[in-house]
Amino acid sequence: MTVPVPGSSPVISVLVVEDEEITAEANRIYVERVPGFEVAGVVRSGQEALRFLRGRPRDRPVDLILLDLYLPDMHGLEVCRAVRAAGLMCDVIAVTSARDLAMVRSAVSLGISQYLLKPFTYATLAEKLTRYARFKEEAGLAVGQGDVDRLLGALRGPSELPKGMARDTLDTVVARLRQHPHGMGAQAVAEAIGVSRVTARRYLEYLVELGVAARIPQYGGVGRPELLYRIPMES
Repeated sequence: MTVPVPGSSPVISVLVVEDEEITAEANRIYVERVPGFEVAGVVRSGQEALRFLRGRPRDRPVDLILLDLYLPDMHGLEVCRAVRAAGLMCDVIAVTSARDLAMVRSAVSLGISQYLLKPFTYATLAEKLTRYARFKEEAGLAVGQGDVDRLLGALRGPSELPKGMARDTLDTVVARLRQHPHGMGAQAVAEAIGVSRVTARRYLEYLVELGVAARIPQYGGVGRPELLYRIPMES
């Protein structure tokens, strides 16, 4: 659990709503790795989420829901509607593998602050949470339209990937590495996702820079060892 530093901003409380056990645990670990955030609870269904939120003490509200949209008992958007109808004042980051623009529009209309596509990296979630924390900290200081526009832009602004890199491709590389826990070389990744070896290596090296992936020298042939890239189990 994250412990607040005296004099710092309050810790942001997060409810993780995800029906897949492994994914739920990964999301919990991801959230608690981001300074200033703590996980209030992890639930596996929409009804569990609503019960958790309604039973939360008034002096310890949930600030943010990390909400999977495809739950076993109800759709995530239904959860959002029920949350709003109950007057519960918490924000939502929607998590889904759906790339349906109609779904995105529906999410926005319900006040969902951010939209996160699966599969995602720790760096992607950390960026979303950091934007949200900045928004929470500065929202009370807004005095005019310019301040409001700036804050919303900071919350929903584009991710800051290096020039020429795409978020979908980065997440696809991560997904491939997760399927091969012993590691993959740049050529194998390139063939798997349909890009050049140079492009694949650029994405892989970027993941290493972020601390998401690690390089592993593979010995056995003549000449320089092949570099394999893998994602540690705890990432």
